[in-house]
Amino acid sequence: MAIDVRPATVFEDVQIMVGPKRPDANVCWCLSYRIPSKENLALRGTARGERVAELVREGPPGVLAYDGEEVVGWAAIHPRADTSFARNRKIPRIDDQDVWSLWCVRVRPGHRGRGIAHDLVGGAVDYARSQGASAVEAYPVENDGKKVDLTMAYVGTRALFERAGFSKVSDTDSVVNGFPRVLMRLDLA
Repeated sequence: MAIDVRPATVFEDVQIMVGPKRPDANVCWCLSYRIPSKENLALRGTARGERVAELVREGPPGVLAYDGEEVVGWAAIHPRADTSFARNRKIPRIDDQDVWSLWCVRVRPGHRGRGIAHDLVGGAVDYARSQGASAVEAYPVENDGKKVDLTMAYVGTRALFERAGFSKVSDTDSVVNGFPRVLMRLDLA
């Protein structure tokens, strides 16, 4: 069956992909780069999920991949100006172009190894394009083919983004799981 990637408009499906098993747990919820750091650190327990529900109501905070009606993947994408990447000290802002940031790609266990991450990146780019984005940036690791721990693989790899047509535009001072991150961009104009 083909994977269908569409804007994340169903909170319960976003919750399956980025929420904790226990609603009161203090996990990321994919908020770390999406909201200001001070707000992110202040949110605790169920308030984190409530904030994500708010974001979903305001407009899709990313895209979801479906295998039939089952949600199997997530990619966070949003205008860079409304994310912490607009002010990040370790990941440079190379220009003032109206770009979107794609910072998290997750595939559910049991569905990995089927190319769904590629579908998610393509679907995220299509969504940004449909919203008028001039370019999409990503900040994956430069792992040179070495294995990346699955809990840290959410940023993606340079190879994943190169296969989607992105090009490296800058090194960064950011490191994930011992691997340097690079800034990659896909112009949509």
